[in-house]
Amino acid sequence: MNAAVAQLGFGQVRHTRHRPRHHAFAYATCFLMLPMRSLRAHGPGALARNRSAALSFHDTDHGDGRADSLGWLDEVLHQHGIHDAQGEVWLHTYPRMLGYSFKPVSFWYCHRPDGSLRAVLAEVNNTFGERHCYLLDAPRYGQPCETAKVFHVSPFCPVRGRYRFVFMRTQGPTARTVARIDYFDGVGEAALLNTSVSGELLPLDARTLRRALWSHPAMTLGVIARIHWQALRLWWQKAPFFRQPPAPGDFVTAAVPSAPTVTAEPRQP
Repeated sequence: MNAAVAQLGFGQVRHTRHRPRHHAFAYATCFLMLPMRSLRAHGPGALARNRSAALSFHDTDHGDGRADSLGWLDEVLHQHGIHDAQGEVWLHTYPRMLGYSFKPVSFWYCHRPDGSLRAVLAEVNNTFGERHCYLLDAPRYGQPCETAKVFHVSPFCPVRGRYRFVFMRTQGPTARTVARIDYFDGVGEAALLNTSVSGELLPLDARTLRRALWSHPAMTLGVIARIHWQALRLWWQKAPFFRQPPAPGDFVTAAVPSAPTVTAEPRQP
């Protein structure tokens, strides 16, 4: 397995709600895309890992809070019968900025040794301090995969229905990633919410670190502020309100997604 390097993504977060009123917003963002197995084997390079810095990554922000988040992920995969995801694991996540972090969702892209995608684990945090993971077994880039919604995220969405995920990744001179999540609440056939995060991927080095810090110096505070501002707008629009239910008994919800048959799969990272 060739050594991969940590990357910074620069792009947009988009969110559209269709009921009871159309409500949409988009904002610029930056994020990390980390090759976790390569970082374990070859060190963090320019990434400030598990130490204080203006922009950093801390393993304890993920999984069960242990110092080796990749070890936790491998345990989760093995517990769910996934033993062939021994290739690169790319973690799409937000960094700590100026020591602070809030990660609404992180994606662990788990590959086989031949580079094909084996599993994706979506790690979701809500603003109530809770965390839950959705494990997608045998997804494919560019194809939809689904799982039941079991975790409370927003007081303006019920804990029912399903999520539909679509992941895309391109390589080459302009590498990009897209993660889209559509939420279907079971009212009619159309989605209640369409959300996505996308961006161009660049090597993490002194230049891209400066760009991230200059363009998003207070990103964590901005993420939290935007969540509460959009919640206030939904309340003002009289969107239905749902009280927080108990968290799921299981930390990981495993789903085998159903997807249509295709003749070719996009090139893997």
